[in-house]
Amino acid sequence: MKVTSLLKAGAMAAAVTAAAGAAAQTVQVDPNLPIYERVSGVSGSLTSIGSDTLNNLMALWVEEFRTFYPNVRPQIRGTGTGTAPPALVEGTSSFGPMSRGMRDSEQASFEQRHGYPPTLVPVAIDTIAVFVNRDNPIEGMTIPQVDAVFSSTRRCGHGNDITRWGQLGMTGAWANRDITLYSRNAVSGTYGFFRQHALCDGDFKDAVNEQPGSASVVQGVTESLNGIGYSGIGYETAGVRALPLRRDAEGNGFFEPNAENAASGDYPLARFLYLAVNKHPERPMAPLEREFLRLVLSKQGQEVTVRDGFIPLPESVAARQRATLGIN
Repeated sequence: MKVTSLLKAGAMAAAVTAAAGAAAQTVQVDPNLPIYERVSGVSGSLTSIGSDTLNNLMALWVEEFRTFYPNVRPQIRGTGTGTAPPALVEGTSSFGPMSRGMRDSEQASFEQRHGYPPTLVPVAIDTIAVFVNRDNPIEGMTIPQVDAVFSSTRRCGHGNDITRWGQLGMTGAWANRDITLYSRNAVSGTYGFFRQHALCDGDFKDAVNEQPGSASVVQGVTESLNGIGYSGIGYETAGVRALPLRRDAEGNGFFEPNAENAASGDYPLARFLYLAVNKHPERPMAPLEREFLRLVLSKQGQEVTVRDGFIPLPESVAARQRATLGIN
């Protein structure tokens, strides 16, 4: 892809490994991140249209931003990653939160309108969790099993379709329970990521109950004893349990969706979260957009990231982004 990304695709492993250096029993922010300080000349409307996964995090970042600039007027809509690129193309938002990279068609539309590519700024690291009802005793699942539960194509290699909990080794009253599936809808970046990495680019089953937001997926699983669904780990509630996963049937044990296991590569569903912006390659950013990104990529901004349940960026990654944006 030609999208102007501040990290190459291969840098994901390095970034989460660096993030692990700041993670002990609980996730800690890299102490080398800079402290954000207020500047003059920042005002106006801060508009954001995009990812539902990032909606609460954007609201918290804006809340922090307004402690420095109380006159800034925020407008935040979390309607799905797929709504971010069109809003940037049309100029109806200043930020496009995205839980995946841009597709070629989205990039082409932006370039056709503006004459240069969009910029994607990695701002946090997320783990996609597979949730079951809190009363479901299953120990964990492999990615081929997840694929066989959710997809009609089974491209990850499982031999048989899985429709009942007994096919996952559960016994007693669970053996003949049908599995009820909850999913994000196609406009969601989480949907696209899960389809690519958990379904091996396969197709979802027709029986999947598509939901307009991550909170709706979690609510569905909470209310259904037989339910299973997926979303960013930040949407976990007391009514569900995030399943430990592993990549395949080889080996023993499963891996929790936490910072350490994402960093080591043991947990298979980790990703970057992005803010897409319209940055002219030969002009400085407008003060409001520049300072908001400086805050997000600062110590205070990444503390907010941790508070909302995501994994913070290490300073080595954040510094590269600030330098590329010209906001050091």
